[in-house]
Amino acid sequence: MKHHTGWSSLLVTVANIIFGFDGQDLKLLLVKHTEGPLKNRWCLPGDCLQSSENFDQTAARIQQTLTGHEKIYREQLGAFGPSKRTAGERKASVAFFSLMYIRREKLFPLHGGRPEWHLFQELPSLPADHHHILEAALQHIRYQSSTPPLLFKLLPPKFTIPQLQLLYEMVHGHPFDKRNFSRKMLSTGLLIKQSDKEKLSSKRGAFYYKL
Repeated sequence: MKHHTGWSSLLVTVANIIFGFDGQDLKLLLVKHTEGPLKNRWCLPGDCLQSSENFDQTAARIQQTLTGHEKIYREQLGAFGPSKRTAGERKASVAFFSLMYIRREKLFPLHGGRPEWHLFQELPSLPADHHHILEAALQHIRYQSSTPPLLFKLLPPKFTIPQLQLLYEMVHGHPFDKRNFSRKMLSTGLLIKQSDKEKLSSKRGAFYYKL
């Protein structure tokens, strides 16, 4: 039997990129490491794959540990490997992304790391491989947002068209024409108009919608 030499061990981790929207701002949940080579760095939430788990179960555990919520939309993004090897060990990450509406719930630490919501437009510097995964997630979400229900996962149970447009503009990084955007969203047939209005943003107010 031929033995292969030069093989290195492979550490498999799972990353869960958790996007949140609080009705005004798009945010990203990051964890500040308290030890190890990434000590004091803000990073994407992640953990090692346990022997009793599959990838989705690990992503669900990360999500529930940090937010306390189990039923949040989650989707597998893909597998990523770093360009460098360290100490004869290779590391591969299977990445997921989650979308949630942010209420005022408490966040919980992951292995002692401190979780915190960060404004998407003001993110701290991330490790290079984490930045690469985040960019891939953002590109995927932008592409899939042409199918409206995906970004709707970030909305509160009741929302306005201006709130929805604000969310789309934050994800895509550019403004949309107000009239065309409203027409396109209403044409999906997914929005159910409510009788009450949100009146804090303007005197006329904006009707609420539900899915």
